[in-house]
Amino acid sequence: MRPVKATATAVTAVLAAGMASVAVGRLASDAALKAPAGRPLPTEPRLTVHGTAAGQIMLTRDLAALRPGTYGLAGDGSHAVVGPVLGAAQHTADTVVRRLERVTHGSFAPGDAVWLTPNLYVGNPSAALGLDHADIDVPGELGELPAWFVPGHRDTWVIAVHGLGTTREQAMNLMGFLHGRRLPVLALAYRGDLGAPRPPDGLNHLGETEWRDLDAAIRYAVRYGARRVVLLGWSTGATMALRAAEHSPVRERIAGLVLDSPVLSWEATLRALAQARRTPHSLLPLAVRAAQGRAGLHADRVAEITDPDRLTVPTLIFHGPDDRVAPWEFSRRLADVVALHPVARAPHAAMWNADPKEYEERLRRFLTPLM
Repeated sequence: MRPVKATATAVTAVLAAGMASVAVGRLASDAALKAPAGRPLPTEPRLTVHGTAAGQIMLTRDLAALRPGTYGLAGDGSHAVVGPVLGAAQHTADTVVRRLERVTHGSFAPGDAVWLTPNLYVGNPSAALGLDHADIDVPGELGELPAWFVPGHRDTWVIAVHGLGTTREQAMNLMGFLHGRRLPVLALAYRGDLGAPRPPDGLNHLGETEWRDLDAAIRYAVRYGARRVVLLGWSTGATMALRAAEHSPVRERIAGLVLDSPVLSWEATLRALAQARRTPHSLLPLAVRAAQGRAGLHADRVAEITDPDRLTVPTLIFHGPDDRVAPWEFSRRLADVVALHPVARAPHAAMWNADPKEYEERLRRFLTPLM
């Protein structure tokens, strides 16, 4: 009986180990499939506030804290805007000082945990930017989709859609610029966002199903006066824009695409987020399979998405080699058929933050013939 018992014990141990591995893979896949809107992705490090002074804030020295440009600084119940690193400030080996542009709400004290975010503004376009706007509901496949509409005098609308880890508030970074060019802007909240319908399985599908909410927004824009639309998407919002441009029944209305840090390989993005959660390398394939099974994702279609023949409208891509979530090598494959603007030292979906003036100038040149 002893050999039988030994075999049974070994089999039980193997099954237990297998079940544990599957559970870990499932948990690792949550990094992408359950990424909460408005919360930092696991690739974004937590920083510590070491002190504040007039127009200055001292943070933990980290590559993130040394990024060029302007960012939101978020904590639990607080938000501020920080500008560039101050060269003349009293830095130390462990800290870095950035310009503190403004505190939107809350306060920052030594010891507070914070993180950088692309969102410079919170609230809504009227409160944050002083722009007249309407709160509207777009009829979607799963129910009403909340959206902000900022009117303009042109009949080409910009439909803005956020991606992983952010909210429609990110669109406010560019609303002032777009409003200055008299372009109507529709900033959409889609399935899974606060106030929007919950997906039936409760999971983020990385644009594979969410694009249908963007399609609903295009139909809404056309119904209310848009002759053409430009789709502006960040991260998985850029993926949604690509899907809509290929599959929407009203895709002939799409005049152009502006893609910031597009997720062109869901497998690569899922691996990156799982790895940032310190998932052992050997378990990363399990995380990919778990995500594919749970969310019903198709086999990765990088070759299909990056096929130049499929891009039939003018496209501008902002992306950079420091993106740890969506590898920019896939955007480079499209460099011969799109306008690709590389941005150095910028994290995922924050290309504007690194250099707003250059970003807006590139965007102006792209949009001018499409207006």
